[in-house]
Amino acid sequence: MKALTSIRKGIDTVLSYACGIVFAFMVCVGTYQIVTRYFFNSPSTVSEELLTYSFTWMALLAAAYVFGKRDHMRMGFLADKIQGTPKKILEIVIELLVMAMVGCIMIFGGVSIMKLTMTQSTASLGIPMGIVYAILPISGVLIFVYGILNIIDLWHGTKQEDCEVEE
Repeated sequence: MKALTSIRKGIDTVLSYACGIVFAFMVCVGTYQIVTRYFFNSPSTVSEELLTYSFTWMALLAAAYVFGKRDHMRMGFLADKIQGTPKKILEIVIELLVMAMVGCIMIFGGVSIMKLTMTQSTASLGIPMGIVYAILPISGVLIFVYGILNIIDLWHGTKQEDCEVEE
């Protein structure tokens, strides 16, 4: 279990730093865009595109991070009413359903759209659109790995807080 806890902690650390770096980058690019637009009266289309794609990357990386922390929004009206083994089974089934959806849509679909758009370029940056869409399978794999870790934790009855205390 300690190995799984350290794997989760490592992924959490990488994702939190990645989100922070992308956010800091967005602040810098956004400031540059404001300065060029309002002070020099020459708006930058490159910065607009960079902000759009950076926001997409940050949102999907943050979604994977939040999923791993199990802090995502959910409707718990059924899960909160049951206790014990039925609750554990329900939560494992929910994790499996999420993993199936992520596998089909984000990983398989993301790789497919990446392949299709590698020949198309973005308007201002000139980079392949496949690079922009690469975040779909990346975040999909992260959510899938978190799903596996969550199922193992649920199976063993380990809560997220228990993993954080074992330092």
